Amino acid sequence: MIHAYSENYLDDAMRNLGEAFDFAHAVCHLDLDNFFAMFINSGIADLFGNGHPKYVAGLSGTELAMEVMRKSGLSVNGLQAQVEYDYSPEYWVGWALAYFQWFTKRPFKNIAECVTMQEILQLYPTLHEASEEKFVETVNRLICNKHLPTRLQKRRKDAQLTQKELAGRSGVKLRTIQQYEMRAKNINKAAAETLLQLAQVLYCSIEDLLEYDC
Repeated sequence: MIHAYSENYLDDAMRNLGEAFDFAHAVCHLDLDNFFAMFINSGIADLFGNGHPKYVAGLSGTELAMEVMRKSGLSVNGLQAQVEYDYSPEYWVGWALAYFQWFTKRPFKNIAECVTMQEILQLYPTLHEASEEKFVETVNRLICNKHLPTRLQKRRKDAQLTQKELAGRSGVKLRTIQQYEMRAKNINKAAAETLLQLAQVLYCSIEDLLEYDC
């Protein structure tokens, strides 16, 4: 299985995101979901998720959190770098989240659309001593049980198109689009030409239409 970036960076990435979450909560008194939103909106999440050495290994967790805050327009004056961490539940959320993103290759933005940090925090009592693979399995099941709209449906609605309009513009049969959106057919197994036709109308990449495995 291909992961988000080299496994050589994984331990550093998990530790740093754990430290960043702990620092944001314990020192900066930020809500985890708010901090995670800042992490995404700052653009740092995309770089981190692609294994950029500066963010997964070059900065400490404290420095990572302060960089996110600076890019989000918050003052970091007077904040001191945290040296010791108590492996709090908030630390575990960031630590486990980094593994989940690396293992699944889901962008952090997509993760935020599917599950909240509070939901992950609630898993701490039962999973903090479990394997990372068990965490991935549990969160994937949590996401799948929500029966969220497919990525195709979300893109179509964002484009303010009906299924019929998308079919007419793309040349893909209406019934096929309906089956993809109902998950009656697996869009990941669609012909490249079909995916390209849909992506061109929706102004996105083919990858933006593919579903993540549960």
